[in-house]
Amino acid sequence: MPSVPHDLAAFLVEAKRRTYAGLDDDATVARPVLAGSKQLEHRAAPYAYRDIYFGMGFFVGQETVSRDDRVIWSMSYSGGVRAEITDRDTLLVIYKFLRQALSAIDPEEPYRGPRRFEQAGMVYRNEIEGSLDRFHGVETIARQDGAPLYELHYGGGLLR
Repeated sequence: MPSVPHDLAAFLVEAKRRTYAGLDDDATVARPVLAGSKQLEHRAAPYAYRDIYFGMGFFVGQETVSRDDRVIWSMSYSGGVRAEITDRDTLLVIYKFLRQALSAIDPEEPYRGPRRFEQAGMVYRNEIEGSLDRFHGVETIARQDGAPLYELHYGGGLLR
């Protein structure tokens, strides 16, 4: 089993806060590798982070971390708002809340957001299993009354 670089978690926290969590799609590079995708990037030698995803209401994507130009870690994800949520303003409110939750990322579990985050009448939950070398989880957003709004599944780890 490969060992986790001691500074990988700190780099992931910084990269995630400087891309989607902090900037939304404004962090998108002008010419993504894959046509039709959003591509967000952050670099801090020796690491480079890239997040490529497709879609909005429902989306799929993959994050990678390279060290010295070799991909060493990856996470794939898919999810989005419930199918019956079609109003753009509602969708934007949910994703704004999601970015706030993702900005509160836990350096001990730097996959998505914290285990729980509550604000503006919504509750974010993140159920995680595993560690940085191999993990999977589910994040959800619901109204405080429990009505579900959003769900995402993710998994990944160190490549070998």
